[in-house]
Amino acid sequence: MSSTFFIPAVNIMGSGCLDEAMDAIRKYGFRKALIVTDVGLAKAGVAAMIAEKLAMQDIDSVIFDGAKPNPSIANVERGLGLLKESNCDFVVSLGGGSPHDCAKGIALCATNGGQIRDYEGVDQSEKPQLPLIAINTTAGTASEMTRFCIITDESRHVKMAIVDRNVTPLLSVNDPALMVAMPKSLTAATGMDALTHAIEAYVSTAANPITDACALKAITLISNNLRLAVRDGSDLAARENMAYAQFLAGMAFNNASLGYVHAMAHQLGGFYDLPHGVCNAVLLPHVQSFNALVCADRLNDVALAMGAEIRGLSPEEGAQAAIAAIRSLARDVEIPGGLRDLGAKLNDIPILATNALKDACGLTNPRAADQRQIEEIFRSAF
Repeated sequence: MSSTFFIPAVNIMGSGCLDEAMDAIRKYGFRKALIVTDVGLAKAGVAAMIAEKLAMQDIDSVIFDGAKPNPSIANVERGLGLLKESNCDFVVSLGGGSPHDCAKGIALCATNGGQIRDYEGVDQSEKPQLPLIAINTTAGTASEMTRFCIITDESRHVKMAIVDRNVTPLLSVNDPALMVAMPKSLTAATGMDALTHAIEAYVSTAANPITDACALKAITLISNNLRLAVRDGSDLAARENMAYAQFLAGMAFNNASLGYVHAMAHQLGGFYDLPHGVCNAVLLPHVQSFNALVCADRLNDVALAMGAEIRGLSPEEGAQAAIAAIRSLARDVEIPGGLRDLGAKLNDIPILATNALKDACGLTNPRAADQRQIEEIFRSAF
């Protein structure tokens, strides 16, 4: 079976690498950037700091801080309007998954025309997006380096999964110094998001030796560092290890894709506007319990990567050890116990399940499910 491996052309990472990245951006010869970020980073002055660093490279910029936590079609359209009005020739995304996804939507529509909903699905665009430089401030989504773009269609109450080689950023930047201000709850949610990426990629039907290596190393790094990063946000070593972990997890799922955890979490985000990483964290052990019937050996590897003691255990017992390790990590970083705690409603499960089965992320789940089984997984997570 053939495989295509997607990754940005250039990836700059490590503590204090932002200035090196600015020098690299200057060499592309761009004139004016649309900086796509969120209100929090704008108010904290981080966006202005990036604009100042760009100015020092003789690059003008304008800031769009309209990327909300689950970016919508309207967010993309407003940013696109500002980009055209300001005659920007490239985009800089600053933040976590939400600004990156919003920026991808803007950059894709800037060159392909139409609306972002036109590109829902796999490789629906014809042209490369406007050049995108993705500067990351969280350690979780890996959106700064993937071909995935998740945008909420508020009219349908669904998150659209846009999986397109043309939304892969030109350059990604991961400077842990930009991540130390992340609050505990966001550190936990994004870290568990990265763990979900790694595990879903490892059990995916599209996994290959390259994605396997990335996924397993990511799982180990997350298991060893997430608790530390949540406990002490100024622990730069833990932050840097989490930055590498989420990038490795991104390399894995960007090429092996995901599974039902994401397919289901997208519906919770679209329906209730819930934080994506938390939804993933709550659903992850329940989906893997469903998957264990067909991929116990793979989950046994996950248990080993998470440091569980599995000597002498059967693959089936090892799979249960992996699920227990996932639950333990989520509990230690104070992830809510169930979907009920997040405000989800049992009566909505049928429509959530119906929409989850339409999500492209579910196509590579190791065990196929029907409507009834997805509903059962949702109920078990309450």
